[in-house]
Parts: sequence; C-alpha cells; structure tokens
Amino acid sequence: MSDLSDKELIDELKKRFEQNENGLKEVQELNKELIKVNKKLEDSEALKTHFISNITNEIINPFASVLALSKSILSVKKENWKKVFSMVSLIYSEAFNLDFQLRNIFVAAKLEAGEIFPEILNVDIRQLMESVIESFKYITKKKKIKIVFNFNIKSENNKPFFFKTDPEKLRLILSNLLSNATKFNSENKEIIISASIDKNELIISVKDYGTGISLENQKIIFDRFKRVDSGIDSIHRGHGLGLSINKALLDLLNGSIDIQSEIDKGANFTISIPESESQVSGFAFDGNELFFDDEKDFDIEPETF
Repeated sequence: MSDLSDKELIDELKKRFEQNENGLKEVQELNKELIKVNKKLEDSEALKTHFISNITNEIINPFASVLALSKSILSVKKENWKKVFSMVSLIYSEAFNLDFQLRNIFVAAKLEAGEIFPEILNVDIRQLMESVIESFKYITKKKKIKIVFNFNIKSENNKPFFFKTDPEKLRLILSNLLSNATKFNSENKEIIISASIDKNELIISVKDYGTGISLENQKIIFDRFKRVDSGIDSIHRGHGLGLSINKALLDLLNGSIDIQSEIDKGANFTISIPESESQVSGFAFDGNELFFDDEKDFDIEPETF
C-alpha cells in the first residue's frame, strides 16, 4: 500500500512538472512574441516620426512654391511675358509632385485602416501605360532620360487590349515604379518599360540604368517599417512609401513584384498581375476615367510614342 502511494505521488509530481514545463515554454513563446511586437512598435514609431518630418516639407514646400510662382506671374509685365512660360513649367512640376505624393499618402492611410478594395474594370492597358509615361514627360525631359516603351501584347484587328483589373491601383503602381526609375536613373540613360501577357497574367517591367540596389537592401525595400541607408531610402522626394504601397496593392490584386539589381548597374522591377475573374461591364482607359457601355464597339487606334 505504501509502495502504491509512493508511485502515485511520483506520477503526480511528474505530471505537475510536465505541466510547469509546458507552462514555462508557453510563457517563453509569449515573451518572444511580445519582444517582436514591441520591436515592431518601435520601428513603426520611428518611421512615423521620420514620415511626419519628411512629409511636412514635401507638402509645405510645393505649396509655397506654387503660391510664390503664381504671385510672380501676376506681377509680370507684358514685355517680360516669356518669363511666364518658365514659371508655369515650375508650377506644373511642383503640382505634379504634390498630387503624386498625396495619392500615395491617401492610399497608405486606407491600407492601414483596411478600407481599400479592388475596383475591377476592363482596362485599356496600352492607353493607361502611355498616359502614365506621358505624365512623367516633363521630368524625364529635364533629366534627359529617354523612355523606351515595348508593348508586346497583340490584339485582334489592332483593337485596344482590355484586361480586367483595378485601373486606379495599376496606375499608381506603375507611377511609383517610373518615379523611382526616373529619380535614380543616370542622365542621358534609358528607362525601358515593357508589357506582355503570360497565362492570363499581365507582366510589366520597368528597367533603369541608375545607382542600383544592394542585395541587402533588396530584402527590406518593400517593408514600410524598414529604412535603408542609400538611394532607395527616398522613393519619391523623401517619404519612401512607393515600394511598400506597391507591394500592398499587388497583394490586394493577388499579384507579385520582383527585383533584379546590382549596385551601379541599375534595377529591373517586374510586376505580375493575374486577370480578375469578376464579371464587369465598366471600361477604363487611362486609369482616371471610366465608361459603362455594354454595346460600345471599341475600335480606337492606340497612341504610340
């Protein structure tokens, strides 16, 4: 009887020891998770501080420039009217950059709030891409950069090629890539933009011949909580949202983004977006306008550069 009691006691002690050991492991795992969460919060706070500091300048400075230039135009005398053209160009440049940055900021805010969803339409891919390229014409001309556009998608009877996706988000994704390529490309160098279709997926690549991105930085450039030390640190004029927004939007569209780059040998970003299976009747051409017309016969000749 005494031996049985001892055995029961040992078994009970073993059971409690195992329970304590499991409990300790759970506590250790929770502690690790808390450390990760705390580090994420620290990174987020640091990024927020950096973001607010940069974005204040990126919004205030363009506004101040636009106001000052507009005021100068109002005081120009007729005999000096040629000065107006230069001022108007500067106003356009500042307004374009401001609009571009605000679009990224608003999308970033919606992404954080979980309030952004795909809005699928039949998109004229060529016209949308040409529209984005055209919007950067002033900037590329200023840097003496030539854009080569290879549209490798064939359609019947040369009609526009329509692809079911979200035109607004595709336009912003492409704009971020082109802005990034323009910023870090060398003067008198080309930027090559290509589009093709592979197994119902839209493939778009943007290749520049600029500063390039190190292998180490390639691992973190899509993380909004990370900052890198060189060129890519400021995607467009300082706030560094572009690539993280692209990654989030592509995830929303079930797409992907890939990069091939070496320091001083440029970078080639490639995005892949599967065609949506949604049934839609709306049509979009440049990402800013849309039409609903089930009976419309689209035989528009696409623009060429």
